Amino acid sequence: MQTRLKDGDHVGIIGGGPAGSFAAIHLLTLSRQHNLDLQVTIFEPRDFNRPGLSGCNRCAGILSSRLLRGLKRLGIQLPPDVIQANLQTYAICLDNETLEIQQPDPSRRIVSIYRGGGPRLLQEPSPTSFDAFMLKKAIALGAKHLPQRVRVVHWEKRPIIHTGRNHFPVDFLILATGINSRPPLSATFGYHPPKTVLMAQDEILLPPSWPANQVRAYFRKPSGLLFGALIPKGKYINISLLGKGLTNHSIEDFIAAQNLSQDLQFTPESRLCGCTPQIAVSSARRFYGNRWVTVGDSAVTRLYKDGIGSAFYTTQAAMRIAIEYGISQRAFGFQYAPYCRRIARDNLYGRLLFTLWQLTLRSEKFLHAWMKAIHSEQKTPSQEHVHSRILWGMLTGDEPYKKLFWLSVRPQVVLDLLRHIK
Repeated sequence: MQTRLKDGDHVGIIGGGPAGSFAAIHLLTLSRQHNLDLQVTIFEPRDFNRPGLSGCNRCAGILSSRLLRGLKRLGIQLPPDVIQANLQTYAICLDNETLEIQQPDPSRRIVSIYRGGGPRLLQEPSPTSFDAFMLKKAIALGAKHLPQRVRVVHWEKRPIIHTGRNHFPVDFLILATGINSRPPLSATFGYHPPKTVLMAQDEILLPPSWPANQVRAYFRKPSGLLFGALIPKGKYINISLLGKGLTNHSIEDFIAAQNLSQDLQFTPESRLCGCTPQIAVSSARRFYGNRWVTVGDSAVTRLYKDGIGSAFYTTQAAMRIAIEYGISQRAFGFQYAPYCRRIARDNLYGRLLFTLWQLTLRSEKFLHAWMKAIHSEQKTPSQEHVHSRILWGMLTGDEPYKKLFWLSVRPQVVLDLLRHIK
């Protein structure tokens, strides 16, 4: 028999970050459209307004235009104090040359935000937290926020949420803890979280001469670096590195390898926070069942980019299914699993794109041909900037990897690159 939500049912959401708040917002919005009265509780022990790791969800904090469009459709407009910077340019820094990639379409707005209350060693009042703002939106729609940490969830004909103080039977469980927290599901659920890799992150003060609307991207140095980004956020710059073997000391190695100490006025003492968060690089296994589902990067996310956007759209898909089709394993397997598999398949194209990019970086001949092609297309109308669009999409996660991959191997695009090889 299909398990359906009914009036008065209790829904427990574990995690009050974007995935948890998005889940509550989608669920409550849809339930009202279907004249369904649900009791929704978000379990989240952290105060997102606090600076440093205690209030932070540890990510680079870039919101894609895809996410901003989704929020707008829900009637959610980010207030100016949440937005730390409007990012209009990516500067690709390779050796001694800087190549600027402009926003391909003014309507595709990309912004930076703080997930928590800013760096641990703040130099001024805390910036407004995106996560706190979204949690308030969920509460305004009717969700209840319970600031308790979930210790374990057992199965006793339905999910039973145990905190350090109480236990809460729920009719429907949504796991939205992300991958930097231990999943509290007992072994009975059979859940296996995604595989992860480490990033290294920190914040420093924004130098007066540094552009406030430009992300600078670096590659190749130090050894093992996939990419490094310097992201303006109000009075600060977020330093975000992805690669192999990263530690908290990798920030200083990166600054030294890229000769950025003087430009950034960087010293080891100028670091204001510092963390090595995990990011998901695969899908979870057994991420749904009868009366429970996992959303956000606890389930599946875009490879390397647009994790917050993925949280929005996975919760949108899962909550629509819960309201319209039911909360059985069969309903999620028939409707939600294929959606998540499409994200995973798109990530395969992402891996191909990043592999091609790494091969390009290792070949001076192809790298210079690619840079010449970028320079050449700057003289043409923006809608004809194919090479710039591919790199912008890879760096921001603003387009599906599949679309970017097939664009990159179109005969005319390949021929254009070959034309610049000498």
